[in-house]
Amino acid sequence: MASRFVPSVRRIRQEVTPPLIFLVFLVLLWKLALWNEWVSDTVIPHPEDVVVSFFELVFSDIIWDDTLATLWETVAGFLLGALIALSLAVPSGLWPTMRRMLHPYAIGLQVTPRIAVAPIIIAWAGFGYSSKIWIAAIIAFFPIYVNALTGILTVDEESREMFRSLGATRWQSFSRLVVPSSLPIMFAGLKTAAGLALVGAVVGEFISAQRGLGVLVQQFSYQLAVDDAFAVILILMLMGLLLFAVMEWLERVTVFWLHDARLVARTRRLQARAQKRRPSPSAPSDPTATPAETAGLVR
Repeated sequence: MASRFVPSVRRIRQEVTPPLIFLVFLVLLWKLALWNEWVSDTVIPHPEDVVVSFFELVFSDIIWDDTLATLWETVAGFLLGALIALSLAVPSGLWPTMRRMLHPYAIGLQVTPRIAVAPIIIAWAGFGYSSKIWIAAIIAFFPIYVNALTGILTVDEESREMFRSLGATRWQSFSRLVVPSSLPIMFAGLKTAAGLALVGAVVGEFISAQRGLGVLVQQFSYQLAVDDAFAVILILMLMGLLLFAVMEWLERVTVFWLHDARLVARTRRLQARAQKRRPSPSAPSDPTATPAETAGLVR
């Protein structure tokens, strides 16, 4: 069952090759700008210097405590924001009165600059992990809330009517129609919020923190160690890609019916290969074999 969701080598090659080609193009453009002195290497370091700094940081002891701190703030903030967003989006989608009551405040929270709210949250929650988790949760809240609410509201009315005609209870309609229909849109918000939670954690570390990748970026920038600062940014990018990949995997496992066409095509390919390996029934038999050997009774 788990092998259904393991990507094939060909599919991995198709997904990885185009980004690698674009990365090579960006690196060449980067080097061209430095060679022609369009930008100074004190502002933008050479790519090979960033790679060297990246591996030096990865194999040193100074990066892992800060990486784990930022990862913890991001994951905890994402889960907290998702919990609050779903607990408000689900009843808002089912009851119009609650939706009209909460929707303006959700939009107001979204349009308020987070950088202005962050110092207040730090004053309330302190200088530890709690304030960064709350900042990450606030930033991750809105995309999950909007996408979950949109998914609930866009359920097909004909399907709702069919469930009512079959005598389904409200819980049965919700669990077997509303939830499966809204999951694809909801996961779009979850994937967006995973990256935004990382942004919120780093923003909180920029304002006030003792450890974290955001603190390292500030320290290296103040010391004009731009290659080390770029290396930390590269680590942050890889962390964001990891979080996005985890959410995509969860989507493939949870919303598996969206990939039925791909699964059917894979099944047909496997059947075609098995058909090719199967011996033809009209193949000539061994003239020296006895009838019992021909029937497969003697080996």
